[in-house]
Amino acid sequence: MEALVYHGPGKRSWEVVPDARIEDPEDAVVRVDGFTICGTDLHILKGDVPEVPLGTILGHEAVGTVTEVGPGVRTVGPGDRVLVSCITACGRCRYCREARYGQCQGAGWILGHTTHGVQAEAVRVPFADGSVHRLPEGVADEAALMLADILPTSYEVGALNGGVRPGDTVVIVGAGPIGLAAVMTTGLYTPERIVVVDPVGARREAATALGADLVLSPDDDVVGTVRALTGGLGADVGIEAVGIPATFDLAVDVVRPGGRVANIGVHGKPTTLHLEDLWIRDVTITTGLVDTHTTPMLLRMLQAGKLDAGRIVTHRFGFDEVAAAYDLFADPVASGALKVAVHR
Repeated sequence: MEALVYHGPGKRSWEVVPDARIEDPEDAVVRVDGFTICGTDLHILKGDVPEVPLGTILGHEAVGTVTEVGPGVRTVGPGDRVLVSCITACGRCRYCREARYGQCQGAGWILGHTTHGVQAEAVRVPFADGSVHRLPEGVADEAALMLADILPTSYEVGALNGGVRPGDTVVIVGAGPIGLAAVMTTGLYTPERIVVVDPVGARREAATALGADLVLSPDDDVVGTVRALTGGLGADVGIEAVGIPATFDLAVDVVRPGGRVANIGVHGKPTTLHLEDLWIRDVTITTGLVDTHTTPMLLRMLQAGKLDAGRIVTHRFGFDEVAAAYDLFADPVASGALKVAVHR
């Protein structure tokens, strides 16, 4: 089979690799019908995730069809159309029993990280019972792809960790795919206003189309504008959706005393936590890796037409165009790319 293989920082290639096969009784092999590229894949290629072994197949977001299961798999079988979750869960460890699957002691985020991922013609999924979701009838592949990672991440690590409540003012720093997903998922809680900050005009336009009430550039007086909207207080919730020091600082600066900062972005470099300012402001800061415990609920909402997740996909490619898909996704300012879908 063919797959996208990581060969070190800045080095990747679509090449022939051994076929995916059952290695454990709880494995499933899934024929990949479509996958997408994540910002985390770009972080890996930049060298920000050094634990990824050379020769690893990248990717952790896919939909496909089960072709084979091990004797220990009970919930899916050959022919089932499934979503492959970005998180692999053993279902037995302490963290899995607490529905904190991202911290699973036997797995967690392993696909495209510490084991072969989904950017391939087929993938072996360990602990299949806790790691794939049968897709409901009528759910399109592209919409389902958004539930492999960015929708549950934005919902759990953004809206839920940030404690978004009706009537809140929420500031989302970054309007890439995860920031746009945060616009959709925080909107489920009917905040009074959602403010999105991003330097790219096309992404600000996309945020408005998905429900943002106000969009700003980082060059604007973001803190002053938000305080003017909130009687001088600041935002109730700041969501950091980029992963660099400047955007984290802005998410902290924009919240009111007693506010909450939910960090979603993947940080490759240290950032300074100004406790000399924060200790007296009662600000809560949360971090997290997605657990995907909300994926079944989000799938039901997708099936019911309550989420229009497919709108985030802007570009489509075939498996033989993976290199072009990566190049386009890595240059969103020039390309206008949000999420790309790569189909068989």
